[in-house]
Amino acid sequence: MTHRFTLFTGQWTDLPLEEVAETASSFGYDGLELAVGGDHLDVTRWDDDTYIREKKAMLERHGLGVWAISNHLTGQAVCDDPIDFRHRGILPSRVWGDGDAEGVRQRAAEDMKLTARLAQRLGVDTVVGFTGSSIWRYVAMFPPVPESVIEDGYRDFAERWNPILDVFDECGVRFALEVHPSEIAYDHWTTVKTLEAIGNRAAFGLNWDPSHMVWQNVDPVSFITDFADRIYHVDCKDTKMRLTGRNTILGSHLAWGDPRRGWDFVSVGRGDVPWESSFRALRAIGYQGPISVEWEDAGMNRFTGAREAIEFLRRFDLELPSARFDAAFERS
Repeated sequence: MTHRFTLFTGQWTDLPLEEVAETASSFGYDGLELAVGGDHLDVTRWDDDTYIREKKAMLERHGLGVWAISNHLTGQAVCDDPIDFRHRGILPSRVWGDGDAEGVRQRAAEDMKLTARLAQRLGVDTVVGFTGSSIWRYVAMFPPVPESVIEDGYRDFAERWNPILDVFDECGVRFALEVHPSEIAYDHWTTVKTLEAIGNRAAFGLNWDPSHMVWQNVDPVSFITDFADRIYHVDCKDTKMRLTGRNTILGSHLAWGDPRRGWDFVSVGRGDVPWESSFRALRAIGYQGPISVEWEDAGMNRFTGAREAIEFLRRFDLELPSARFDAAFERS
């Protein structure tokens, strides 16, 4: 069985969903990874039968399916500390409210519960997103940070996310954290720590996006095999490294696309992600979920990138052989 390819709509919510669906279908995508935002998805309408029916009918008109939805931006606010102007820019007004930090976190948590209910209504078993983190701000570990502060950060994550995951369990839906700097899990060891913090409960898994690993020098292929039973979803984005001794991995507070940066997100196939090895690893662990294309490239039009990406990735989506290649040499 080959994979189903979807287009993640997070970078397309400025366009009507119908237009995005028509575009994706014309490019050869099998479906969409629908993002909460714009007119794409509204979690407050999870119990509106007409709304759900119309979303499904629109996708069917364009020959598209949906196997995962995402709510990255609201998930970010569940654990983040501080909550500030950055969050006001990405959150729905109902979640931001009066901006009181703890109130924002609690409203964000309630919205993530609604996201699970919306996924269930759409017949989707995976929600992709972020968790936020109360301890990411300490990543440089200076001024010195006591170990107890870090441990408290993981406890805070577990206390805030376990009630959310209870609703996910109730709905038969899984959450797939995109392992990403600024989240509670951003590399191998923080992912281990995160899974341990919630008792390795099955409702919580991972979204494999190699673009966030490459610039940290995390091997994205080993990550697949290390967390084989937790890869619940796959987002494909690429990263191009430009480490010159002046350009560094921390980005130097430079804008995306600035040639002085040490790395940039680029369209799939134009960076340093080992795509063939990654697809072979996904096949080896038995991953059967969708392959979702995420466009983030400051130097390329998104329509060009979306079309090019699916053509590039399908080359690596190979059927497994029906027998071992050396089986013919065995004695009868």
